[in-house]
Amino acid sequence: MTDTARPFRRPLTLRDVSEASGVSEMTVSRVLRNRGDVSAATRERVLAAAKALGYVPNRIAGALASQRVNLVAVIIPSLSNMVFPEVMTGISEVLADTGLQPVVGVTGYRPEREEKVLYEMLSWRPSGVIIAGLEHSDASRAMLRAAGIPVVEIMDSDGEAIDAVVGISHRRAGRVMAEAILEAGYRRIGFLGTKMLLDHRARKRFEGFTQALAKAGVEIADQEFYEGGSALLKGREMTEAILARSPDLDFLYYSNDMIGAGGLLYCLDRNIDVPGRIGLAGFNGVELLQGLPRRLATMDACRAEIGREAARIIAARADGSGGGGERIELTPEIVPGDTLRA
Repeated sequence: MTDTARPFRRPLTLRDVSEASGVSEMTVSRVLRNRGDVSAATRERVLAAAKALGYVPNRIAGALASQRVNLVAVIIPSLSNMVFPEVMTGISEVLADTGLQPVVGVTGYRPEREEKVLYEMLSWRPSGVIIAGLEHSDASRAMLRAAGIPVVEIMDSDGEAIDAVVGISHRRAGRVMAEAILEAGYRRIGFLGTKMLLDHRARKRFEGFTQALAKAGVEIADQEFYEGGSALLKGREMTEAILARSPDLDFLYYSNDMIGAGGLLYCLDRNIDVPGRIGLAGFNGVELLQGLPRRLATMDACRAEIGREAARIIAARADGSGGGGERIELTPEIVPGDTLRA
């Protein structure tokens, strides 16, 4: 049986790389940790040997001295929601040029799950935490404050941060969209979205939206809520239900683009004049939906840039050039598309 066919082999060690490259174990260690004065030729020989052997350094062993591993804990509520893969792309783009590696934990929008994920990730002593939202349980907040590492809360700037924050004001986003809808002449407005007990950012957009309407003497005429993932089918079903109940509505504001797209498809199937008879708008600026027969009015949530800025903060802290308490608020803009009257 050849070596490559063996089902089990002992783990490779520094000694294996040392013997393969013809240099001391100490020199191998220096090269692999990017430390010390090692010639370019020696460094190249060690790295080539390590690569040929398939050697992967034991970061946990190295962390025993530093008390930190080169991982960045990224804690998000969902991977099925199309918002967060774009955030992860932004994070990965920046960290790719550093020695840091993102690892992901998913909470399902449940505070008790966030506590468990955070506990497990912090037990590995990561170099930083990027976590979605500003609302956490008392236990999660206590762990984040006591971790002694950079913490960047992302997606939301409406509230007090534990350390650094990168996001948008969702209250302002809701307010700006309401002002645009009113300016276009719509007055019988319905809202369709998630049950917002745990979706704090959707709740804040709704608050800003209704406050702007109230300032103009307009109230939400009807509402339709759902539980579960954002989906085209949900949007179709909700739109059918709210229009059957309140056929005089002239605008539908959706908490996200996916259910908004479902609503748009429903209206087009029923030959409802959009945006003349009824206007539609969502939130998030999901690029996937640009292939629809009409472009849904929306607002870009700056997802990739939020990820990049959060990763830059972590990277800067890791190399000693960052400070602390950074606050970056991005400003999304309305994309009127084809479903909001000019």
